[in-house]
Amino acid sequence: MNNRRNGLFRNSLFYIVIFLLVMGVIYFFQGNNSSSQSQEIQSSEFIHQLKENNVKNFAVQPSGGVYKVTGTYRQAQKAKTQTGFTLGGNTSSKVTNFSTAMLQNNSSVSEVTRYARDHNVKMNTKPEESSGFWVNLLVYVLPLLAFIFFFYMMMGQAGQGGGNGKVMNFGKSKAKPTDSKENKVRFTDVAGEEEEKQELVEVVEFLKDPRKFVSLGARIPSGVLLEGPPGTGKTLLAKAVAGEAGVPFYSISGSDFVEMFVGVGASRVRDLFEQAKKNAPSIIFIDEIDAVGRQRGAGMGGGHDEREQTLNQLLVEMDGFTGNEGVIVMAATNRSDVLDPALLRPGRFDRKILVGRPDVNGREAILKVHSRNKPMANDVDLKEIAKQTPGFVGADLENLLNEGALLAARRNKTKIDASDIDEAEDRVIAGPAKRNRVISKTERETVAYHEAGHTVVGLVLNDARVVHKVTIVPRGRAGGYAIMLPREDQMLMSKKDAEEQMAGLMGGRTAEEIIFHSESSGASNDFEQATQIARAMVTQYGMSEKVGTVALESAQSQQAAAYGQAPSYSQATAATIDEEVRRLTNEAHATAKKIISEHREQHKLIAEALLKYETLDEKQILSLWKTGEMPDKQNDNEFPSEKAATFEQSKKELERREAERQTKIQAKTEKTDQDSGSDSETSKPDSETDQKPVQNDSEKDGSDKGDSDQPHTDDPSDHSDNGED
Repeated sequence: MNNRRNGLFRNSLFYIVIFLLVMGVIYFFQGNNSSSQSQEIQSSEFIHQLKENNVKNFAVQPSGGVYKVTGTYRQAQKAKTQTGFTLGGNTSSKVTNFSTAMLQNNSSVSEVTRYARDHNVKMNTKPEESSGFWVNLLVYVLPLLAFIFFFYMMMGQAGQGGGNGKVMNFGKSKAKPTDSKENKVRFTDVAGEEEEKQELVEVVEFLKDPRKFVSLGARIPSGVLLEGPPGTGKTLLAKAVAGEAGVPFYSISGSDFVEMFVGVGASRVRDLFEQAKKNAPSIIFIDEIDAVGRQRGAGMGGGHDEREQTLNQLLVEMDGFTGNEGVIVMAATNRSDVLDPALLRPGRFDRKILVGRPDVNGREAILKVHSRNKPMANDVDLKEIAKQTPGFVGADLENLLNEGALLAARRNKTKIDASDIDEAEDRVIAGPAKRNRVISKTERETVAYHEAGHTVVGLVLNDARVVHKVTIVPRGRAGGYAIMLPREDQMLMSKKDAEEQMAGLMGGRTAEEIIFHSESSGASNDFEQATQIARAMVTQYGMSEKVGTVALESAQSQQAAAYGQAPSYSQATAATIDEEVRRLTNEAHATAKKIISEHREQHKLIAEALLKYETLDEKQILSLWKTGEMPDKQNDNEFPSEKAATFEQSKKELERREAERQTKIQAKTEKTDQDSGSDSETSKPDSETDQKPVQNDSEKDGSDKGDSDQPHTDDPSDHSDNGED
């Protein structure tokens, strides 16, 4: 805070110094110019110069009871001037003009007139100036006004961090009432959170009709805290409350309270609650309240810390002596564990609503909301997509459909079909496919048998999880992956489920050992996940007989260990934990080895199919497992812009497609002009042109590039989806 204040002072001082320097330079040059061209002399000196015939011409002008005389020398005269900006003090310079003042008496005037007539000097007279007052006003007052304006602008710029650029308004709250007409979000736009909405509907009803609740002795909740993982829709719920309530809704972020000066946060909290009380009943929404609501005592400044002062003022406003009748405080955070206990007690945040990850029904409802404005093909099953996306929150599902829409647009489609959604799932989970990565034959075979090992173990141990897809197309940092989805949403994990998951993770390395009698680094992530599961079984879930039913670790203790704090158990217990983790992983490895050894033929079939087709979906995997053959129906969809090896090729392909489209439109227009009377004939080419641009482009691209013999390698996700159809 001191650094910021010092920076502001240095910034203001810089502007002041610059202003003074500019004024000094202007004065210096004006002084030098005036000294080099004109000089103020005494009246006797003027008469002497006139008598010596050194004056070329002069003018006389009445001014304030005297005559102001200005004139020009015949030759430049030497004059001594004194300036404060030179080191030497007095300097000698040349002057060509002069000015003086002369008394208004007859003797002086006649003397000057006589000398001018004798030496034939031109003499001129000027009338007395009537605007002297205004000239003086401009000369003296205008610079003062300019300085005041400059100082005001400088201070205004320094105070922009506070209250909308005004110096003394930095303590005012930035929150303004939300216009209900602009907010179009309603509870119908929030899907998958029915219980959470019901809790908030009650708050809205209390604001609209409090008599129903007051008659039973109920009081309005002082605060509602929305907590949950990122992306679950906490802020969206608050927007829906604002849209439904029809009362003033003040929205502000927790970080907006604390800014440049000490005490600003507390001042803004007071101002915010004052505005809300004036317009009661009203709602205050504080997003990311953990920015100011963290537990006190953790700051370096102790009780004088700016953040703690802000929190203290917030505690007083929410439930102090004055009270906050008619004001409901809503807050959102994904770090409720770090909030101060005084903030979470009843009377401040009476109601804590957990906005968790949606279940399969909630995901389906969310997908329906986000697919309203997207044209979906008939083969898109939102219920199936919801089953394939366990653990996804609302933000993930919205991103999934958006990626599908982008892919459909890239493929020049008019509707989003199942192949687009399938590819979008892979993009969201693992990133875009890297089909042009150069992979050696040996490494490709290793990856194929590795992923086939995961698949075989998952097919045998399929009580909890089902193999959904397996691919050897590199995505992100993964050279290939197998997707195992739970049969249904699980809130609990049994010991058997954990052991089956570890065995499935060990299937890749086990397959490498059996087939190639070697080991590769591709299983490092598998070991990491398996070790985490085994450690959680031992230290958190009490699934080890040797360690017992004790909880030795938690999320908080793991965070503390990351900062270097010692664990809460002894070294002997730590050695026992390591021994049990190693035992569980070894048992999973032995289980995977037994399964793959007993199903060598199916393992080889799946690996060879992966080498040929690169991606296998659930239907193809089950067909290979049961019959040893791929399904009969194999329709391949190619998208030339995706199979281009470089950006330049992709750009050329899109340009070629656009040129073909323009040519078709031009030909259609010419035909319409020729056959203007036959509307029915012109409508048929339109539909054909609109329906088959991708097919024609795909065929042409395949013939041009010579890849028509292997269409499946260009877009395995599309190939697998067509196999499902």
